[in-house]
Amino acid sequence: MHIQSILALTDLSTQGRRAVMRAGLIAAEHRALLKILYAAPALGGRGESDAAARTSALARDIAARFGILVKCLAHAPGGAPLAEVAEAACRADLLVVDAGSARCGAGVFGTSPIARLLRVAACPVLVTQREALHRYRRLLVAVDFTPASKRMVALAWALDSTAQVELFHALSRAPEGRLRLADASDQALKACRHQRLGEARERMFWLSDSAAGRDRRVVSAIGQGDPARQAAVQQQASGAELLVVGRQRRSRFVDFLLGSVAQRVLRMATADVLVVPHDGCAAPDAVAGPRGGGSVRATGSAA
Repeated sequence: MHIQSILALTDLSTQGRRAVMRAGLIAAEHRALLKILYAAPALGGRGESDAAARTSALARDIAARFGILVKCLAHAPGGAPLAEVAEAACRADLLVVDAGSARCGAGVFGTSPIARLLRVAACPVLVTQREALHRYRRLLVAVDFTPASKRMVALAWALDSTAQVELFHALSRAPEGRLRLADASDQALKACRHQRLGEARERMFWLSDSAAGRDRRVVSAIGQGDPARQAAVQQQASGAELLVVGRQRRSRFVDFLLGSVAQRVLRMATADVLVVPHDGCAAPDAVAGPRGGGSVRATGSAA
């Protein structure tokens, strides 16, 4: 993946600026255009009266710090609504937002800003949780062996050319659970576990081998259990600074009942999280409500 355009959301809080700083680091690495869009706290809260002036000042600071082209996007009074963010994200290769300024929660259905944002964004979404003090040095990619896994690995390689990449897969306990319900013997359970582990290792080797053409070492690990929890545990154990996960497009009702792996990872991981959609378009029912600010326009730049 070639990153040419990055969109960073900020509510101008300390945490919101953290996301812009990380976006600046990545833009400098890829010589990409950085676009900054002001979104009120929680993507719909009360905005700041001097937001335009402060956002422009932030853009000038980031441009000078990293030597990159930075543009401020026009927004509706009070901050860009979700529909406007989705429209701007359609013209970006990466969307960056901080978890602290739009905290993901397990509250009432429809009230989680991050959950709503993940549903409407057509591009990968980087959710920052750490200070952007340096480039990523270690990445963990949670793979499920679907065709999308190869794209996720390629994106991890492309994101930072110097980082160490580790692949991780969590085996489901469901097959063994079904055998136990059928009163299978311990020998049958052991044989099932051995076969599934062997298949997982073969697929992991295939993914590693397909991404190893850059003379960099690829490591991998296999766990067992809930994929979100196991990915978060592995991230903390490995010291990864970025965890890459995929996201299936599902209805809002299904997400309400089950929660997505990406949303649960965001609640448990201590690193930044890159959420990669498994298709290139937002869910048809994802963007709702008035557009408020009209079309997104570039209104200024600093270099």
